[in-house]
Amino acid sequence: MCGFKLSIVITACLHAVLVSSMVSTGRPGHGLIGYGISMYKPQCAFACRDLLSTSTLSCSERAEMSHGMGMAMSVESETSPECYATDDAFVTTLAYCISTHCQKVAAWKLEQYWNMNVAGRQSNQPIPKATYQRTLATINSKPTDTLVLGEELNRTMAISDEDYRESYNAQSVFEEIERNHETYGIVLLVSGAAIPIGFSLLRFIPFPAASASKFNAWFIDPPVLGSRHKRPIAGLFHMPTRGQAVFIFYLIAINVILSAAGYKSKQPNSWYPSVSGSEGEIISYVANRLGVLSFANIPLLFLYAGRNNVLLWLTNWSHGTFLLLHRWVAWIATLQAVLHSAIYLEVYLHKDTHASESKLPYWVWGVVATLCMALLLPTSILPIRKRFYESFLVWHVLLSIFVLVGCLWHILERFERQWGYENWIYTAIAVWGFERAMRLARLARNGLKTARVKIIDEDYIQVNIDDVTGSGHAYLYFPTLTWRVWENHPFSVASAVLPQSERPVNFEHEVDLEKMGCSTDSSGSDSPERRHQSPARIGLTFLLRTKAGVTGQLRKHKTLPVLIESAYGPRDDLSEYSLLICIAGGVGITACLPYLRAHPNARKLFWGARSRGIIDAMAPSLVGVEQETFIGKRMNIAE
Repeated sequence: MCGFKLSIVITACLHAVLVSSMVSTGRPGHGLIGYGISMYKPQCAFACRDLLSTSTLSCSERAEMSHGMGMAMSVESETSPECYATDDAFVTTLAYCISTHCQKVAAWKLEQYWNMNVAGRQSNQPIPKATYQRTLATINSKPTDTLVLGEELNRTMAISDEDYRESYNAQSVFEEIERNHETYGIVLLVSGAAIPIGFSLLRFIPFPAASASKFNAWFIDPPVLGSRHKRPIAGLFHMPTRGQAVFIFYLIAINVILSAAGYKSKQPNSWYPSVSGSEGEIISYVANRLGVLSFANIPLLFLYAGRNNVLLWLTNWSHGTFLLLHRWVAWIATLQAVLHSAIYLEVYLHKDTHASESKLPYWVWGVVATLCMALLLPTSILPIRKRFYESFLVWHVLLSIFVLVGCLWHILERFERQWGYENWIYTAIAVWGFERAMRLARLARNGLKTARVKIIDEDYIQVNIDDVTGSGHAYLYFPTLTWRVWENHPFSVASAVLPQSERPVNFEHEVDLEKMGCSTDSSGSDSPERRHQSPARIGLTFLLRTKAGVTGQLRKHKTLPVLIESAYGPRDDLSEYSLLICIAGGVGITACLPYLRAHPNARKLFWGARSRGIIDAMAPSLVGVEQETFIGKRMNIAE
């Protein structure tokens, strides 16, 4: 019984092939369906023409087709736009049907429809031999014969009310559901961008500080499960915070709801005959909905991934949060694309037309896009990103390009530019293009500079770049260091000024850190060491811990060309607090330095490092800061 029911559903889906299997051509639309583009307006007129298009006209071209050895010949016909525009039986029958069923439509709208759609929906096509009103005037009496769909139309004939109702229902409900697809796609895209902005605006409401701090401590900042969200779970992913989890849940829920809502069936229906019920009709709508929602998620996917994401400028959400959302949206969009493809694959396999349909360009490009999306997921897991980051990055970008190209040509080959589906992909391309253009603008603003490398010790190096300003962090490109000229890495800015020279003077005594247990207490006002500095100059200082790869190769150079993409990462204003406490490890000091140098009140630094070299190198930048340093041992703040 279940198998019989499934067969009925698939049979119903096959009637959608009348709409979805053949490549559709027509004049370009502007916008989206329901938002600048109408499919069948006025619906009464389109319903009439859709019925007549099944019949052969006297001017149609006929050809005999052989179906193999020993099999009967069949006659197939093709009707050209010129034939539709000039055939008397066709235009008079169409005019009579329109006059019967479109009595409430304004005359000028009917004339507009007549000129644009009698011959077809192409941009360049002949206009009808006469206007709608003149054609209607040539009909002297009510037609006595009723057209049997599919038979030859050689005289003015009437359309049965039953046939008309089936055609009208099919087109009207299909356009309504298509409009829902686009509406839900807009809701998905707009809410995905607007909700982060809306929640970020809450920070301007003067909630009591103690209450806001407790709320964040309980509901926003902790991990969903466990006590850590920065440490990978099973080495595969990071546990989101509770605040992040709320929005992730929203993204999943809204996609599920919008994939399941807003469907209806209208029977009798010429595209989905009532003999198979409405289930096949709904299944085809679901397949189309999943495709549109997957498209709507793609611009969000690119928006969340970019480091020049406009939401970073409009919200107080971090880049790490948006990258986490990027990964979740990628899973959602890919699942939708796979389900969209799987449903139509089953339909064409059941009809035994997959062999021919799969050779069409639109099908091939759809397969390319779906496979690339599916390949991106397993090749983007945390272990691969950490171990093969540069290869991952190139692979990720290349496959993303194939996804965009595949989606775009899937639509253009299938529908051309009639219905605006391609605008979702154009939006994604615009988002990505803006992000890349901003990178180039940041590089161009700074120009090509020279980086001076200073070796601190066996673990750390210092990179100084003159005549560049910035804060937060910057992405550095070393085009002569490797053949991968596009390769870049983020580094925190340790300082935005470079002392020209420095010489220690007036030492009262020297402190042996090893004898002190690798821990010292010092402040700028009571420090036994005084240093004389000549006037500082503008420039950026970076502290790098060297490993294999780019940082290891930098050790081999004293100077080399560098491109600087800066600056990223806004700095929070902490000046209202009477005491600033910073805890840092190794080169993590670079994230604390801007706050320590700018804070007007008391400052306390707890800093652990592998070796003494980095502490000595940063001493001039920490003058006036109370410090407790830990060299070569674990930091225990409780002590």
